[in-house]
Amino acid sequence: MVLNAEKVQPASKPSLVICGAGIAGVSAAYFLSQLWKGDCFLVDENPPLSLTSDRSSECYRNWWSDTAMLALMNRSIDLMESLAHQTQNVFHLNRRGYLYLTTQSDHVEEMIQEAQRIADQGAGQLRIHEKNSKTYQAAPYPKQDGADLLLGNALIRQHFPYITEKAVAALHVRRAGWLSAQQLGMLLLRKAQQNGVRFRRARLTQVEVVAGRVRKVHLSNGETIACDVFVNAAGPYLKEVGKMLQVDLPLENELHLKMSLRDPLQVIGREAPLLIWSDSQTLDWSDEEREVLMADSQTQHLLSRLPPGAHVRPEGGAESQMVLMLWDYQPRRFSRVVWPPPLDELFPEVVLRGLATMLPGLKVYLKKLPHPYLDGGYYTHTPENRPLIGRLPLEGAYVLGALSGFGIMAACASAELLAAHILEKPLPPYAADFAPERYQDSTFLSHMQNLRGFGQL
Repeated sequence: MVLNAEKVQPASKPSLVICGAGIAGVSAAYFLSQLWKGDCFLVDENPPLSLTSDRSSECYRNWWSDTAMLALMNRSIDLMESLAHQTQNVFHLNRRGYLYLTTQSDHVEEMIQEAQRIADQGAGQLRIHEKNSKTYQAAPYPKQDGADLLLGNALIRQHFPYITEKAVAALHVRRAGWLSAQQLGMLLLRKAQQNGVRFRRARLTQVEVVAGRVRKVHLSNGETIACDVFVNAAGPYLKEVGKMLQVDLPLENELHLKMSLRDPLQVIGREAPLLIWSDSQTLDWSDEEREVLMADSQTQHLLSRLPPGAHVRPEGGAESQMVLMLWDYQPRRFSRVVWPPPLDELFPEVVLRGLATMLPGLKVYLKKLPHPYLDGGYYTHTPENRPLIGRLPLEGAYVLGALSGFGIMAACASAELLAAHILEKPLPPYAADFAPERYQDSTFLSHMQNLRGFGQL
């Protein structure tokens, strides 16, 4: 709620408050703290990085159909690689890549055209390998850009023998991989605190406005902080915090689940990239299972054709047996955030069945499912799934959020861009593509429909 407060005496030096200590908030604190000449507070009722920031696949890529997103991610990866170099790679950034797989021969030409288009937009060179090609190197992974397209099952299984014999093409995106989101976040938080940022574990309860600009924030611990600049980086609570500023942000929350599973038989190679099944599929159920699923309106959809995107990657080092599995086979939209999030008891079996299409060796676990570790977090997204980064209509108020499904990989460049807005530094060419005022642009609104769906795998 916005209060028309009495005149507030200015603080001796400017004060900045960031609401939200997820990966977006701590990244903002880090980049702003390097040049902000004043007090800086990071506010969250939960411990830093504890809500949704570590509940993803923790992956990154520069492979995007949207040119603005591709430019943002290229910059973000530059920044992460620089941090990795400065810290002896304390957050375990790797370059294993993404491997997209298909069984559909009639889609290969379309796959090539789309890959070439993305490559031409700045993702790097597309290299095509056929039959007994000696020019492709899977592991150890070379540090190269672009992508390698492997054509033919024999070539695919020469390098990835655990993949189904039905796969006819595999696109290995190279400037991609994964990292420890928790370690990256804690590194940025520690550096921000060394630069003077102060963390307040409390909930934002009120925002005071004087003469059309933010002046104070009130916290649940009773503290009031003078505030010249306010940043809404509240993750799944972005819309709620926006309402405190009388700003209606065009956002929706979707719950995405993830499971960890032991793979003691090492069905999935421990050196594998992120493996992604690009085909839609119908799961193989027994007659008895089909009857049970059909009897419940909540499970009938599991008998229909399910979307592409089932993906898996190894977790941990060579000695680990853990793998991470994800598949958004149905939308899970929520008007408000529920925490802890509701889990789906069928999720482990459905995901395992879906991944077994790509990795037939996983079928052995369907006989006796290893104990899964299931959790989830919310993807907060705009209608076209681009983030919100920049100035809000209320003077002194800014937003950094809607990093739906790409928060870990986009956080550094997004926070750098936010800092440029606040500190009035030169903006990169893609800044306007993420600014909230884009929704006032009729040209963008007419183009927005074509952007829907960008951002996911």
